Amino acid sequence: MDNDDGVEGACAGSGLDAAEALFHSLSDSTRLAIVQRLARGEARVTDLVEQLGLAQSTVSKHVSCLRDCGLVDGRPQGRQVFYSLSRPELLDLLAAAETLLAATGNAVALCPTYGTDSATATERTDAVGGTGAAVRDE
Repeated sequence: MDNDDGVEGACAGSGLDAAEALFHSLSDSTRLAIVQRLARGEARVTDLVEQLGLAQSTVSKHVSCLRDCGLVDGRPQGRQVFYSLSRPELLDLLAAAETLLAATGNAVALCPTYGTDSATATERTDAVGGTGAAVRDE
């Protein structure tokens, strides 16, 4: 993804506001799953691959992004690297997000711009007043 400076990547961010870059780094479902897993304790890429059911190259790419963003640290041990969250405040952010999601119910999932793919166009139409207007999935 390009930002206004033409720099690619979620973590490149030189032209992005720091908060926007933080939330963008967590907006990918794979990165979020990795962060949620690491919130329970350190893990190797092989552990993440097994537990998340993703390809090694996918996990490695996303762990690298999270490291570049300063959210994950690696601890080498022999030929292995154990990854963990670099800042305990990230746990607070995740807890606050869960609280907010619980308080808002399905509002975010039904958002016509950023809603989840599991919300159907019918559910989205009903959520915006039942106008019958089609909502385009992006």
